[in-house]
Amino acid sequence: QMQLVESGGGLVQAGGSLRLSCAASGRTFGNYRMGWFRQAPGKEREFVASISWTGGSTYYADSVKGRFTISRDNAKNSVYLQMNSLKPEDTAVYYCAASRLRVGVYPTNFDSWGQGTQVTVSS
Repeated sequence: QMQLVESGGGLVQAGGSLRLSCAASGRTFGNYRMGWFRQAPGKEREFVASISWTGGSTYYADSVKGRFTISRDNAKNSVYLQMNSLKPEDTAVYYCAASRLRVGVYPTNFDSWGQGTQVTVSS
């Protein structure tokens, strides 16, 4: 499995921005599709965004489309999530995940997970 470590979470006011980072190690990063998920208290873990091996293809949940941007730097073994126009409903623990599959937005489609980073958006 790949080891993943997220950073960049915090407290921000509604309308603000945060940039999450995820550093990967232990496997060939460029062989994995990467994704971000989030989980709010009492709710199931939900898909946020994913990016293909080369970064040429991205996919977003409808709830974040137009506000969030996923990117990756294979030279740095890192994936990022730029979050703009944040809303209180974006409050959750955000997880970075790696998948050997070309498609799939369910948690079971991803093999490796980070420990998560808390994002709190105040109104």
